[in-house]
Amino acid sequence: MARLYTDHLHVGYGDHLIVKDLTTSIPDKKITTIIGSNGCGKSTLLKAMTRIIPHQSGTVILDGEHIQKEKTKRIAQKLAILPQTPESASGLTVGELVSYGRFPYQNGFGRLSKKDHEVIHWALEVTGTAAFKHRPVDALSGGQRQRVWIAMALAQETEIIFLDEPTTYLDMAHQLEVLELLQKLNREQERTIVMVLHDLNQAARFADYILALKDGEIVKAGSSEEVMTRDVLREVFQIDAEIGRDPRTNKPICITYNLLKGENKHEESIYSIPVAVRAHS
Repeated sequence: MARLYTDHLHVGYGDHLIVKDLTTSIPDKKITTIIGSNGCGKSTLLKAMTRIIPHQSGTVILDGEHIQKEKTKRIAQKLAILPQTPESASGLTVGELVSYGRFPYQNGFGRLSKKDHEVIHWALEVTGTAAFKHRPVDALSGGQRQRVWIAMALAQETEIIFLDEPTTYLDMAHQLEVLELLQKLNREQERTIVMVLHDLNQAARFADYILALKDGEIVKAGSSEEVMTRDVLREVFQIDAEIGRDPRTNKPICITYNLLKGENKHEESIYSIPVAVRAHS
C-alpha cells in the first residue's frame, strides 16, 4: 500500500467544495504530476494533502495515520512543500534560508547542530547552490532561487516533496533545469515528488504518474500514455488536441490544439514542435 493516499476527500472554502469525494494514492518513489485547468482544485488538493488547509470530510493517510492527528514537527520530517510563490525575508542569505529546513529537528534553543550543518552543506551541493551560500536570495536569478528553495526542502530530509507550479515565472532553460534536478533527486535518492504543472508536455516528459483533474474530481490517472490522449484532454481542458511523440524521449506530446467552445473555437493555438524540441535540449 502507498505511504500517502486520500479516501473520499472533500475540501473547500465555506460552503463551496473545490475537491469532491477524491480517492487516490501517491506512488512511492515516483514522480507524480497533477494537471488540469485553472480553478480545478490542483493547488487545493496539494494543500489538503500536506495539511496546510483542513478538509471537510474524508481522510488523508500518511504512513497509516490520519495526517490531521500527527504532530506538526513529525509531519515536517516526512514531507516538505514548496508553495506557488515562496517568499523569504529581504536580505536573507542562501545559507540562512536553507537552514530553515532544519527547523523540524531543532530543540527549543534553535541552535544548529553539527548534523544540521552537514545536511545543509549536502543540500546546497546536490542542488548546485553551494557557491551562493553567502549571497542574498534576492540577488539570484529565478532559476537559482528555485534551486535554493528546493535545497531548503531537501534540508528537511523528507522522503516526499510537494511543489506547486515550480516552473512558474521561469524561462524555458530554467524550467528544464529545475525539472531535471527534481528528476535527478527522484532517480538517485528515490524521493517521492508530487507537483502541479501547467505545461502538458513537461508533465508527460517527467512524470511517472499523472492525475488529471476537472472540477475537483479525477478524470483520469495513470502513465503519460494513458492520460495524454485526445479524449482525456478534450474532457479536462475542452480542447481538440493532436498528440504525437517526442522525438527525444518517445513520450506523448501535445503538438497543437483547437478550442472546443467559446468565440474562438475555430482559432488555433499551438504547442509547436520546434518549441517542444528546444525544451528538451
